[in-house]
Amino acid sequence: MSQSAPESDYSSLRSNVSDLGRILGDTIAGAEGDDFLALIERIRGLSKGAREGSPKDRQQLLAQLRDLDNEQLVPVARAFAQFLNLANIAEQQHLVSRRMDPVLSASRNLNNSMRELREQGITAEAVAAAIAELKIELVLTAHPTEITRRTLIHKHSEIGACLSQLDLGGLSEREEGQLRARLRGLVAQIWHGDDFRRERPTPVDEAKWGFAVVEESLWRAVPEFMRRLDDALEQHCGQRLPLDAAPVSFVSWMGGDRDGNPNVTAAVTREVMLLSRWQATDLYLGDVNRLLEELSVTRCSDSLRELAGDAHEPYRAILRQLRKLLRRTREHIEIRLRGETPVEADILVTEAQLWEPLLACYHSLTECGMEIIARGTLLDVLRRVRCFGVYLVRHDIRQDSARHTEALSEITRSLGLGDYADWDEDTRRAFLLRELGNRRPLIPRHWQPSADVQEVLDTCAVAAEQPSRALGAYVISMARQASDVLAVHLLLQESGVTQAIPVAPLFETLDDLSRARAVVADLLQDAWYRGQVSGRMMVMIGYSDSAKDAGVLAASWAQYRAQEELLAVCAEHAVELTLFHGRGGTIGRGGAPAREALLSQPPGSLKNGLRVTEQGEMIRTKLGWTSLAVKTLAVYTVAICRANLLTPPAPRADWREIMETLSDDSCAAYRAVVREEPEFVPYFRHATPEQELAKLPLGSRPARRKGGGGIESLRAIPWIFAWSQNRLMLPAWLGAGRALSNAVAAGKAELLREMAAGWPFFSTRLSMLEMVYAKADKGLSAYYDEVLVPPALQEIGAGLRAQLSEDIECVLAIQGERELLADQPWTAETIRLRNIYTDPLNFLQAELLQRNREQEDERLERAIMVTIAGIAAGMRNTG
Repeated sequence: MSQSAPESDYSSLRSNVSDLGRILGDTIAGAEGDDFLALIERIRGLSKGAREGSPKDRQQLLAQLRDLDNEQLVPVARAFAQFLNLANIAEQQHLVSRRMDPVLSASRNLNNSMRELREQGITAEAVAAAIAELKIELVLTAHPTEITRRTLIHKHSEIGACLSQLDLGGLSEREEGQLRARLRGLVAQIWHGDDFRRERPTPVDEAKWGFAVVEESLWRAVPEFMRRLDDALEQHCGQRLPLDAAPVSFVSWMGGDRDGNPNVTAAVTREVMLLSRWQATDLYLGDVNRLLEELSVTRCSDSLRELAGDAHEPYRAILRQLRKLLRRTREHIEIRLRGETPVEADILVTEAQLWEPLLACYHSLTECGMEIIARGTLLDVLRRVRCFGVYLVRHDIRQDSARHTEALSEITRSLGLGDYADWDEDTRRAFLLRELGNRRPLIPRHWQPSADVQEVLDTCAVAAEQPSRALGAYVISMARQASDVLAVHLLLQESGVTQAIPVAPLFETLDDLSRARAVVADLLQDAWYRGQVSGRMMVMIGYSDSAKDAGVLAASWAQYRAQEELLAVCAEHAVELTLFHGRGGTIGRGGAPAREALLSQPPGSLKNGLRVTEQGEMIRTKLGWTSLAVKTLAVYTVAICRANLLTPPAPRADWREIMETLSDDSCAAYRAVVREEPEFVPYFRHATPEQELAKLPLGSRPARRKGGGGIESLRAIPWIFAWSQNRLMLPAWLGAGRALSNAVAAGKAELLREMAAGWPFFSTRLSMLEMVYAKADKGLSAYYDEVLVPPALQEIGAGLRAQLSEDIECVLAIQGERELLADQPWTAETIRLRNIYTDPLNFLQAELLQRNREQEDERLERAIMVTIAGIAAGMRNTG
């Protein structure tokens, strides 16, 4: 949240939070009785006193929570969790409220940015060119820590809508009364409903959730954003966006990301892609029906008259034909979804079928002096056609490189060629390139592979069925050598894929990132590969697993260097590189405020656009409401244009040198704990709810890539999520502070301050550490240890908390500050306010974990789930 707004701007937020808290209290009293509400108020008061430093209140709070019987556990936890949810809704609404418009408006952001660029000497032509080349590709992914039901998310949106209407003012007493009654009804629905799914969602369920975000928010947000961008461009550059401008598009991993998720099959991907087409068709049908109501005018151009067959209402005549096409298409897809074979019919398959008749209507209206009508709903629909196409979103496929190796091994063994998996890299590449240039089929006609290999081949077959506009990229996780990329090209070719699908290697671990340049150089040296990619290549940078592997500081520097090196090697071969950023919401997974994250990347890294993952809860936070999505798209636009027009500073040689040392030191310090401390894994499993998380219905994907194993087999998201629950936030800071302390001890403090002042990459790292430190809580972490960790292991936690204290002091000294978030007072205040409500949930969670580990109980597990969701709501960016 911006810090430039005056303090008075937050009065309405406080008022809304207070009102929602009062409504929740009345609802609880009505449902559970006045005595129960008094209990909740007593716990809240003791929590506040404990936060203010009262040992007596802390002891009484703990005693009160320990004395709760099993019947009280869930409703007590729910009371605090629901308050935090309501506070989040109020804060989101505040971001888009009229009061904050002078500070946070998307239009103001776009206008201010273009004006500043012009004032800094950038020509109008250069700004317009940067806008014309803008490419924002947001990849929506499922989220294993997103446990809130869709019905509850809808109620949250409705509460936000009520607050927005109340915020506008000018309401009659009756209208205001109706809105407040609606708020009470919604809060009551939440309290009397079920907060969570009883079973894990399927990948299809996750995809439907993603499509619902498009329907409820993005469908309206895209044309609204385009209008604001168009207005700013005209005001500052004297140009308008072309009608076919498409600066924004969306991709989905839901139903396509099969990396370690056995529930994502070829059949699932095929179904999800059909559902995606159905959703797009249905949304366009709604748009065409609206246009039929609006475009009843009779004047038209001669060309449109001819197209409409001399109808009295020519626009409607054309739109009725379009409506028939869409209805026929929707019915066709529904038949296929039922597993039946539809009758051959003329259906919607290309964007041109929508674009051309709508564009003809637009041109006719403008030619006949009705531009004001043309630039209304019709222009919005044209913008949507360019953004969403026929398929709503394009779909990526992701698979682990080992699965492709396994498939090729079975093929080569069946042909008597030996085992592909045993070959060295040169032998593999020679074989793959030979087969890629060979016209005869590689796979024997009557050969029967194993079930796992058949699934890989079936997935490639699904890709072969799809038109190019339906697919985004084929992403290879754990890509480690050039043959991993060539293998996918060969499997796709053998399956009949004719269109050029970007095959993107994903470099994830520290070692993979360090070798990324060599792998890409090997690929680009080959004439077949260069011809295949036609001067364009995509590479994905992994933030989650690299941080889990080496710690945040070493990982972030490795990511920065890998991007620089990849840009350089692609430039040597005249290949345009698109960098695909696999970021999460947390600092430990590459998360940062969008503007700061983009402006801290290496120079030139955004030249070919932005492709970045948006995950579960962050989709809701940044894109879940239309108004929030418009602001998010404006932030991305401003940051990309600024980075491309005013090149971020490249690091000086001495900055690079110290970053190498910081990286080495931080990685060593991180691994000394996570890998080399023999009792670390047992400590982790005692001190956090990691084991309990694996049992909860959090997502379609297992918490581990494979059964058993230690930290290495645990996915990055639950790894980070578990530490955010006990408030130690370990993955987001471990190693970084120790490395900085070493540098200060070596007399480099002033150099670090210069880096913080002059290098966005480094200053962003420090500010993100500050945010993590502010959300961490040593006292709560110590309480988890006291209750859950065997005495023999408690020394590990004590050492980590001592390290955290040292790290905080070091970062504050470098920043020249006395307290955390000194330059972000409102952020610091919201953390303090939330702590009053999250503290009881943390204390209660530790108590519940202890009870449930002694004797499992369904009521205890349900209460644990409530505390997990509540703490996540209080911490905001948890995954």
